[in-house]
Amino acid sequence: MHRLFVALRPPLAVRDMLVDVMDGLPGARWQDDEQLHVTLRFIGEVERPQAEDIAAALAGVAAPVIEARVEGVGTFDRRGRVDTLWARIMPAEPLAALHRKVDQALARAAVVRDERRYLPHLTLARFGRGSSDAGAIARWVAEHAGLTTPAFTLPHLILYESHLGHEGARYEPVARWPLA
Repeated sequence: MHRLFVALRPPLAVRDMLVDVMDGLPGARWQDDEQLHVTLRFIGEVERPQAEDIAAALAGVAAPVIEARVEGVGTFDRRGRVDTLWARIMPAEPLAALHRKVDQALARAAVVRDERRYLPHLTLARFGRGSSDAGAIARWVAEHAGLTTPAFTLPHLILYESHLGHEGARYEPVARWPLA
C-alpha cells in the first residue's frame, strides 16, 4: 500500500523563516524542513495500480504558478483539544481553485472527493494526546499572530508518499509537475 498526498513546497527561504519560529511550546512535535509543505489533498492508502492512475490523472492538471505568502497562525482541534498548529497561506482562492482541480483529477482515478472545507496552511507542529497545554498554545498563537513572509511562488504540483515510523512521518516526493 502507498499512503499518498498532493502538495506544494515553499522555497527554502520561507521554510527557514518558519523553522526559526518553531520553538517554545512544551509537548509540540515540530515539523522539520522535509515536512513543510502546503497540502492540496490527502489521498490515503492505495494499491500500486491506483497510485499509477492517480499520477496519470495529476499529470493532466493545468494551473498557473501560485504566488502566496504566510499570513498568521492558527490551530486545529480534535475532540476539544488542540492537535495541530499551522501557518495560514494566502491568498486562499488560487489555492482553493487548484485544490478543486486536483480533486477533480483524483475523482477520475477513483479517489473519493473530499467534502471538507479547504484551508490552505502549512502544519508547524502536532500534539499527542495529553501533551498540549492549551494556555501555552494560546500564548504562542497570540505571540505569532502577525507572522508573515514576503510573497513566494509555488511552481510545482507534487505527489508525495508518506512513510510512517516511530519518529514520525517521512515524506518522499514520487512525482512532480510544473505549473504553468
